[in-house]
Amino acid sequence: MSLPQPESFDLTVARGVATITLNRPERLNSLTFQVYGELADTLEALEVPQVRAVVITGAGRGFCSGGDVDDIIAELFSRDAQGLVQFTRATGRLIANIRKLRRPVIAAINGTCVGAGAVIAVACDLRISTKKAKFGFIFPGVGLCGADMGAAYLLPRIVGLGHASELLLFGDIIDGRRALEIGLVNRVYDEPAKVVERAQEWAEKLARGPAFAHSMTKQMLESEHTMALAEAIEAEAQAQAICMQHPDFRTAHDAFKAKHKPVFAGAEICDED
Repeated sequence: MSLPQPESFDLTVARGVATITLNRPERLNSLTFQVYGELADTLEALEVPQVRAVVITGAGRGFCSGGDVDDIIAELFSRDAQGLVQFTRATGRLIANIRKLRRPVIAAINGTCVGAGAVIAVACDLRISTKKAKFGFIFPGVGLCGADMGAAYLLPRIVGLGHASELLLFGDIIDGRRALEIGLVNRVYDEPAKVVERAQEWAEKLARGPAFAHSMTKQMLESEHTMALAEAIEAEAQAQAICMQHPDFRTAHDAFKAKHKPVFAGAEICDED
């Protein structure tokens, strides 16, 4: 199946990993109407066998600085209420598609990560950052609420209600070290190149793993959030039973007995150039 060829950012697929690189470095990879739409469409289209993990990163000094002031913000002042809701729903679609994608998504945060860029990062399943990266949910500074694109849903699940309230109410900027302290990111490194390198390593490791089981894990992490414990245990019992019927379960068992690494269904694409 052919993948989209976006015009507003770079997309490559190798060894089972799709890498999305936001490529407007002179604008710290700020988002335009076109980028929002193409990103949302692309993430929806990545639900294909040749993609088993996804990395999102940025070119230059920034991961993503949010909505472009000239392309987006200026136009919003000319829209009526209906037009504004159309825009905010369109931005939310991008975040929804990251969460709905049944592939692990890793944010390689190489620099500035604020506004909508910060929400994209928290929508990913894993986050790797430079120590000097700047994180900020800067919406209060422009007179908007911190609850944008799902931030008030996603952020408390990652850092807890207290830290989330602080970040969303004050809109303050924190660096990668502080982000690691509060659990906003999984790892930090000194150099941006190391961030991208480690994100690719993680993505390739996930791509070689049991794709069906990984997709189930992501689905359960998402759906169990609103369940009571008994309901969650039952949901996991059914999910695990389904995984036990998948060929990967037998593959892993046979590989263990034979004392070699398992090759899970579809993972052969990870050895292709």
